[in-house]
Amino acid sequence: MRLKAVFLLALGSVLLFAPAAFSQAGDGQFALSREGDAVAGQRAFAVCRACHNLTADQQPRVGPNLDNIFGRPAASSESFPRYSQALKASGIVWSEQNLDEWLAKPRTFLPGNKMTFPGIGDEQKRKDLIAYLREATVSAN
Repeated sequence: MRLKAVFLLALGSVLLFAPAAFSQAGDGQFALSREGDAVAGQRAFAVCRACHNLTADQQPRVGPNLDNIFGRPAASSESFPRYSQALKASGIVWSEQNLDEWLAKPRTFLPGNKMTFPGIGDEQKRKDLIAYLREATVSAN
């Protein structure tokens, strides 16, 4: 019984402080996805689906799979060999902020990349998409 009380106390502490930890996590790393609607983002992903899959267990399409995209260095998926030299040399590690900038205007964000997609001008639509990607791209490994 005592062990159960200790467990419940610990669980209560985690639940009490988790929102604060989430909001303070590394330089606003969740700021955009918190402002997005993942359900709307799933609909927005329809245009991305032509070139990208969400999980590592699927065959890459025209573009790389997006599994575990957040925190992953650009041009690092071993299953996708056709990255542009610009992306390979970029040094980018995908965060919500630089993914937002990429999605707004890929050609402007990184000149010389191969992505033909013109971008998503609507800021809320990008936030929705990023919220969806946060949920959908975590690998089931």
